[in-house]
Amino acid sequence: MLPELRPIEQLSTEAAQQEIAKLQDDLRQYGIAYYEQDAPIVEDYIYDAMYARLVALEAAFPQFVNPDSPTQNVGGAMTKSGLDKVVHPAPMLSLGDVFSLEELDEWDSRTTKSLGFQSDYNLELKIDGLAVALTYVSGKLVQASTRGNGTIGEDVTANVKMIKAIPQVLNEPITIEVRGEIYMPKSSFSTLNKQRELDGLAPFANPRNAAAGSLRQLNAKIMKQRNLSAFVYYTAEPDILGSTTQSDALKRFAALGLPTDTHNRVITKMSDINNYITEYTVARDNLAYGIDGVVVKVNRLDDQLDLGNTVKIPRWAIAYKFPPEEALTVVRAIEWTVGRTGAVTPTAVMDPVQLAGTTVQRASLHNPDYLNEKGVRLEDTVTLHKAGDIIPEIGQVILSKRSTDSKAYEIPFFCPACQSELVHIEGEVALRCINPFCSAQIQEGLTHFASRNAMNIEGMGPRVIAQLLKAGYIKDVAAIYRLTSEQLFSLDKFKEKAVTNLLMSIARSKDNSLERLLFGLGIRMVGAKAARVIAGKFKDLQTIATATTEDIANIDGIGDRIARSIVQYFDMPESKQLLKELTDAGVNQKYLSDVEIDENSFFYHKKIVLTGKLEKNSRSIVTKWLQDHGASVSGAVSAKTDLLIAGEAAGSKLRKANELGVPTWTEEEFISAQVKEEIDK
Repeated sequence: MLPELRPIEQLSTEAAQQEIAKLQDDLRQYGIAYYEQDAPIVEDYIYDAMYARLVALEAAFPQFVNPDSPTQNVGGAMTKSGLDKVVHPAPMLSLGDVFSLEELDEWDSRTTKSLGFQSDYNLELKIDGLAVALTYVSGKLVQASTRGNGTIGEDVTANVKMIKAIPQVLNEPITIEVRGEIYMPKSSFSTLNKQRELDGLAPFANPRNAAAGSLRQLNAKIMKQRNLSAFVYYTAEPDILGSTTQSDALKRFAALGLPTDTHNRVITKMSDINNYITEYTVARDNLAYGIDGVVVKVNRLDDQLDLGNTVKIPRWAIAYKFPPEEALTVVRAIEWTVGRTGAVTPTAVMDPVQLAGTTVQRASLHNPDYLNEKGVRLEDTVTLHKAGDIIPEIGQVILSKRSTDSKAYEIPFFCPACQSELVHIEGEVALRCINPFCSAQIQEGLTHFASRNAMNIEGMGPRVIAQLLKAGYIKDVAAIYRLTSEQLFSLDKFKEKAVTNLLMSIARSKDNSLERLLFGLGIRMVGAKAARVIAGKFKDLQTIATATTEDIANIDGIGDRIARSIVQYFDMPESKQLLKELTDAGVNQKYLSDVEIDENSFFYHKKIVLTGKLEKNSRSIVTKWLQDHGASVSGAVSAKTDLLIAGEAAGSKLRKANELGVPTWTEEEFISAQVKEEIDK
C-alpha cells in the first residue's frame, strides 16, 4: 500500500534521496514481476502511482537520477526460462499511461504544442496480452520474440508458429519486423481453466497470465492446445509498407494476411476520443478478448517521427487505462482464520461472480480496522474487483441496497480454532490468539517450517501436515524428524514412492544452513532476510538462543523489536526443549556460509556503493563478490559510505561522493583490487 506522502517541496534533500532509492528498488522488483515473469505482484494503479511519484521526485532532485532507475529503462532483467535471447533491432518500448480524461487532455495539449498544430489521432483498443515481435524474411516467418527488457527478448518462434492467427507466410514476399499482442480469447481461457480444475491444477488468474505461461511452454504441443490468438499493430519500418498513417499501416498489415483488430477509429477532435472511451468501457464485456484500455496514437507517421521517443515511451502515443473490472455481489459470511503467528484474519465469503475470466467468491478483509473502515456487514451488496487482475478486493458497500434491519458486524472475542480469548497488542492492527497450543497456529507453523524458503521439505504440504496432526504423529517441528515409514504408509494416498521421497527430503533438510532453520522456527518479525543476517553474525543457533537483546539489536539492519522477539522466543521453556530435540535429531544448527570471509580483506566491514554501468561484470556478481569479502553494499551515498565504485555514465552518486569526500574507484581500479585480494590469499 502507498503511504501518505509529504509534498515534494517539503522534502529535505536527504529524505528525497531515501524515498527515491526506495521507489527505484521497489519498482524494479515490480517491473521484473510484470515484464519478465508475467506475474504482477501489485495492482497497476499502485505501480503507476508509485512510478508517477518517482518521476516527480527525480524531476525535483535530478542529482539522484541514475541509469538503473525504472524511469530510465523498460521492464527489468532477463529471465532464466531456458529460452534463447534475442536482441531487438529497435527497442520495444512501453506506453505511457493516463487514468482520467483530464490527463488525456493534458497529453493532447503537450502533443499539439510540440507539433504546432492539432493532429488527427488513431484510436485502438488496448489488448490485454503479451507483446511480441515477428520477423518475416522474404515473406516467411523466421523469428518471434517477447519484449523482455525492451532491448533483449526471448525467442518463442516454435510456439508462435502454433498460433493459427499468425501466418507463417505473408501474402507478399517482403522482409519486415512487425509487433503486436498475443492474447488468449475469453472462451479459450474458460475452457483451459475448467480442464485444469478437473486435472487438480490451480486455475490461471487471468487470460494475460495464461497467455504468457503458454507462450513460454517448452512443449510446443501443449502450446497448440492453448488456442492463443494475436493482433499486429506496429512496425518500426513503415516505409516498407508504403504507409503514411497509422490507420493505413493497419490496412496494409491486414492485406499482408496479418491479424489486426478492426475496432480502430480515426478522429479529429478530443470529444470523439471521449465518446470512443465511453463506448468501449461499456462494450468491453461483449468482446471475445480482454482489453484494459484505449491507445491514442498520432495518426501521421511523419508526425510520430517528429515527436520521437523518450528512453522508455513514445511521445506520439498514450494509453488510457480503464478502471478495474467490477462486479456486484452479496456478502454471505465472514470467516476468520488463524495464521502461524496467531494473527486472526477475516475473509468475506460472497455469492460467486465472474471477474477477469475466473469465478470469485472470497476476498480478504485483512484485519478488524480494515473491516470496520470498509463498513462491510452480512448480506451487504458490495463492488468486487481484482487488484492487478489477480487478487480479489472489495471496493465499496452499496448502501442503497442495504436492508433497513442490517446490524453492524461484531468482531469476535475468541479464537475460531481453540476458543482462547483474542487480544489486541498495542501498536498492531491484527487481532491475535496468544495460546501457544492453538491447533491452527501449530498447523500453520509446521507448514511454514517445511516450506521452500525455510527447510524445503518437499512433499510435506498443508494436506499432509493436516493428516499427520490428525493422526497424532506430530505436534511440533522436532517431531517431523521422528516420523517412520509405518506412520507415513497409514496416510491417505501414500504409497512406497511417496513415503521414500518424503523421508529422503526430511533427511536432506537436516543439512540446511542455520538461516533456513532460524526462519523456519517462525519467530515473530524474523523474516528470511533478518534470519540470514542474524545467522551470519552469530554462526550457530545456541549462540543466538543465549544472546541478549542488545547483542542482537546491535546488528546492522536488526532493530529492538526483532531482538526482543528473538529473546522472548528462546526464553520460553518450550523453545529450549525444542532446541534440545532438534539437536538430538541431528538437525544442523550452524551457519554454512559458501565463503569463509577473511577479516583481513580490504573490503571487510566496508560500506560500498555501486553506480553507473559496469562493463566487465554484472552488478549482481560484483555485489555478491563484495558481500563474500565482508562488505555491505548500499544503494545510496552518505557520510558513512567507505567507497564508491563508479562505472560508465555515473551520475548523482558520483557527484555526492565527491562532495562528501568519499573515496571513488573506477571499475578498472576495483578489478585491480580484486586481483590483489586473490594474490594475498
